[in-house]
Amino acid sequence: MRPCGTFDVKYEQDLRIARTPAQRAWAIIGLIFLLCFPLFAGGHWLSVLSIIAITIICVQGLNFLTGYCGQISLGQAAFMAVGAYTSGILTTKLGLPFLVALPSAGIMAGLIGLLFGLPALKVKGFYLAMSTLAAQFIILWGIKHLSITGGTTGMTVVPASIGAFTFESARSYYYVILTVMIIMLYFAKNLVRTKAGRAWIAIRDNDLAAEIMGVNLYHYKLLAFFICAFYAGIAGSLWAHYLTVIHAGHFGLMDSVWYLGMIIVGGMGSVTGMIFGVAFIKLLDESVASLGPALATTFPGISETIFASLSLMFFGLVIILFLILEPRGLYHRWEMFKTWYRLHPFSY
Repeated sequence: MRPCGTFDVKYEQDLRIARTPAQRAWAIIGLIFLLCFPLFAGGHWLSVLSIIAITIICVQGLNFLTGYCGQISLGQAAFMAVGAYTSGILTTKLGLPFLVALPSAGIMAGLIGLLFGLPALKVKGFYLAMSTLAAQFIILWGIKHLSITGGTTGMTVVPASIGAFTFESARSYYYVILTVMIIMLYFAKNLVRTKAGRAWIAIRDNDLAAEIMGVNLYHYKLLAFFICAFYAGIAGSLWAHYLTVIHAGHFGLMDSVWYLGMIIVGGMGSVTGMIFGVAFIKLLDESVASLGPALATTFPGISETIFASLSLMFFGLVIILFLILEPRGLYHRWEMFKTWYRLHPFSY
């Protein structure tokens, strides 16, 4: 539902992301808050927000594939690893600039995603999940057994730099992550409104009907896999230069599962929902991590391993509750709140 008094008389108005002055004002306020956040936040929360921003990029790529195109993937963390190691090799071993390594990491991950997306042309559902699960193990096996990636010992990556300026501090690199995230989200918001986005939604709802209407299933499924992996590669590049030390263990299977869980919590097929889902899960994980030691101190007779596993327990419980009580995610609840707010105090 649109705000009262908002009418579209031009196509440009219909395509506008922020429709009203109030929405544009809130967008500016949010941007100012993000830009000023390092000035008053400690190092820990700056790190948390940086990780959330990187994860949003990665999960948004998966949202194209799963939320919009209806294809499941359990290898998103592996595609992120491809981007991380590609960026690390290009900058650290070949001496290429960060601005070259960043898009190259996305393209390399996208090409690998195309390779593992080929089974989507013949299989779907559980069988497609198994093929992407194979990508998770095959890619990480290759990373562990290639000398150029450092094998099982990992790789040290140089900090990101643009020209003569090097982003050595977490505060300076935060602005790089924030800028890339805003660009990728803006691209995502516009992409889903194009011909490709409408074709993905048609495939998700009924691929047979979409094919009858003239949608090229092979083309758009492969395009979804490419963009999904491309976003993961961009996130992996940012992650590599953020940590400056990367290891295959940073991109495990559980990370791919968490990314799917974030889509469920946020709401499939929604750019805004991805932000809600990632922020909710990451902040929940942060809260449980700080709660665990306090509970272990309060109940010394209980094994500490139980409290150490609280994050996984809470994650599973949250996913179950959302699947039962709110299967359309936090974004649907947000839309309901906006509708209530705009109609209040009228019941209709």
